[in-house]
Amino acid sequence: MQPHQINPRIEPQFDAVTQYILDNLGSNVPLVEKIAHHIVEGGGKRLRPLLVLLAANACGYKGEQHVPLAAVIEFIHTATLLHDDVVDNSELRRGNATANAKWGNAPSVLVGDFLYSRSFQIMVEIGSMEIMQVISNATTVIAEGEVMQLINQRNPDISEETYLQVVLGKTAMLFEAATEVGAILASSSAQDREALRLYGRHLGIAFQIVDDLLDYLSDSETLGKNVGDDLAEGKTTMPLIHAQRVATNEDRELIRQAIRKGGLDDLTPVIEIVQKNGSVDYTREQAQDQIRKAKHAIAGLEDTSFKETLLQIADMAIARTH
Repeated sequence: MQPHQINPRIEPQFDAVTQYILDNLGSNVPLVEKIAHHIVEGGGKRLRPLLVLLAANACGYKGEQHVPLAAVIEFIHTATLLHDDVVDNSELRRGNATANAKWGNAPSVLVGDFLYSRSFQIMVEIGSMEIMQVISNATTVIAEGEVMQLINQRNPDISEETYLQVVLGKTAMLFEAATEVGAILASSSAQDREALRLYGRHLGIAFQIVDDLLDYLSDSETLGKNVGDDLAEGKTTMPLIHAQRVATNEDRELIRQAIRKGGLDDLTPVIEIVQKNGSVDYTREQAQDQIRKAKHAIAGLEDTSFKETLLQIADMAIARTH
């Protein structure tokens, strides 16, 4: 079951967001439209725009601007995917060929820029400086997170603290913005706005931790991308940070060399080291701790079906296999 199918009251709004997205991908340049449609229609849970809808509804919003606002969040997310795939030289995304694999790097980067620009056009139409402030700040932090991840590639000495900083920037910040702007749109109290902001932040951190864990647990067909991509790119994620901390000197050195050189030659022994040293359980426990914080953050919200769906989504973030 997709997250938006948990709550029948949200499904029509979610469908309206999907239609709004498709209606706003138009361009006078056919290639722009083709690439934008390819990435937007390429599957995915559309979790971030769903969070906008749920946050707004949980705060009692009765208008219609949450639909274009949710589309803004999805456009920004899609733009980051286009750029990420170029930076990471990825060839597979959600089980499909990436845009850069089909059309090349330059068009992918430029269409990502187009989607960023379109999102700000829509925000101007919504007309809230407060919302624009939150989202513009988020896009800045996301860009910084991506650069931070890039400069940390092939460095086995990344601390858990630095890893979490990157996660907050490149992933959690957009989750946080999604839930916070939903609350702002609903003119919620400062207390509820902060509750939803923190929920989004902790959910986003957990989501990325699980994503990084799945790279050492899943298979390409289930995952929708190539297993071992993180190791191939020399990314030091939480499973490897923990494994280095507790493994034998010999195993630790194998992981360090694998990170430094990148590639997949050492994937099988690295997976074995991660699994035998309890790094899978440790990583999952860190994600579960973030989910506990997310659920605690919104405990004080009024009890509605929308709050209940937010709590269910938190549980789904831990249980997912892709």
